[in-house]
Amino acid sequence: MHVEIMDTTLRDGEQTSGVSFSASEKLSITRLLLQELHVPRVEIASARVSDGEINTVSQICSWAKRNSLLDRIEILGFLDNGQSIEWIRNVGGHVVNLLSKGSEKHCVYQLRMTPEEHIQAIRRETIAAHNAGMDINLYLEDWSNGMRNSREYLWRLMDNICDLPIKRFMLPDTLGILNPEETHEFISCMTGRYPQLQFDFHAHNDYDMATANVYAAVKAGVHGIHVTVNGLGERAGNATLSSAVATIHDHLGLTTGIDESRINKVSHIVESFSGIMLPPNKPIIGESVFTQCAGVHADGDNKNNLYFNDLLPERFGREREYALGKTSGKANIQKNLETLGIELSDENLRKVTQRIIELGDKKELVTQSDLPFIVSDVVKHDTLPNKVRIVNYTLNLSQGLRPTATVLLDIDGTEYQETAVGDGQYDAFVKAVRHIYHNHLKRAFPILTNYAVNIPPGGHTDALVHTTISWDYKGTPLKTRGLDADQTEAAIQATLKMLNIIENL
Repeated sequence: MHVEIMDTTLRDGEQTSGVSFSASEKLSITRLLLQELHVPRVEIASARVSDGEINTVSQICSWAKRNSLLDRIEILGFLDNGQSIEWIRNVGGHVVNLLSKGSEKHCVYQLRMTPEEHIQAIRRETIAAHNAGMDINLYLEDWSNGMRNSREYLWRLMDNICDLPIKRFMLPDTLGILNPEETHEFISCMTGRYPQLQFDFHAHNDYDMATANVYAAVKAGVHGIHVTVNGLGERAGNATLSSAVATIHDHLGLTTGIDESRINKVSHIVESFSGIMLPPNKPIIGESVFTQCAGVHADGDNKNNLYFNDLLPERFGREREYALGKTSGKANIQKNLETLGIELSDENLRKVTQRIIELGDKKELVTQSDLPFIVSDVVKHDTLPNKVRIVNYTLNLSQGLRPTATVLLDIDGTEYQETAVGDGQYDAFVKAVRHIYHNHLKRAFPILTNYAVNIPPGGHTDALVHTTISWDYKGTPLKTRGLDADQTEAAIQATLKMLNIIENL
């Protein structure tokens, strides 16, 4: 069985608070949906919303006509004595989605019509659209409440319009009130009573059950499903395209014709255009959903993919990642090193793992881009005996006063302490260490010749800082590096490495 997908990102999705797509964005999204994702139908706008929408919809319809896609472009219309039909015809549209009332309460209190008047309005508008050469689908707004509270009204309505040239009857859970059991029951009632008709289901996510209700509706025999990219929509949004499609494919074994490999690309373009950022744990399209954090999971993946499920990232144009942090085990880090083409001995892998765990304990973000710097930091500079150890230090920065530093060093088992004032916190730290070498050890201290700071590619505001310091020690050039989330701490680490080098000369 094939399930027909209708995407309403550009109509219902644009009703998300704060979202308004420009004409070029709407045309771009339409192209992506139809030509990259291969969505069968796209609802792009509501008729008569604004003067600006006329130009936008005209551009989209003109593009669709040139590409033989006009029958896949749909526009919401209203029971307004032909005004919507005229508007849609003037912009070049071919398919109208008429909005009627699927509950007696909406009919009586919003339209202020009797059920008979409403039936006549639907018949009049449908025939007018048909005579204008349009295809017609019919929304039964608030259908879920109609099934709950006014089923006789709904049967009377359907019995009197089912003979009209309506291609699809669209059943919205307008207020997102349904659960999967009700959805299955209500859809089964519709398909059982009117087996000759084609039905769509339109889910909202107020109870976070839109995808589950999509599953139940398809199980009950619905022919089409309405979705939006990233679940955009009023209030809690609509059924999410990515989740709905994956559920239909995997749990129901049915086809949709959607190209899953393009889903991630389209989702993030819509994210950018809409300004509505995706939660990192959003299924399928969230930043972190294909990232294993626990080391035991990476180890299991190495042993016959024990932590894989059917949602393989490659299906959606993505890659599996292994997070680096305090829960990382050697397996996580080994996976990242393999991706980068880096091989380490067991001992060096242990040291790198320990360093990443230490950074993770600080709640610092460690990325794959940081990993070569960490490897270099650990492998290159952990070979010398640690004759010098920083026991403690304090750095003080006060408005109107020069920064000060107090440093306590352990050198060959003896502790030395000094305090100094500097032009900055690190400058004060170096001067305090220099005082220890001059005043206590009566020895020369290297001259700092260069100081460079680098953030690894792709770094965030809490990324690691890579500090490289060049020194001159009695005419011998030295270069040491430090790595930390704090720039001053990274420089202090580089300085400590320099001290151990000169102690081992």
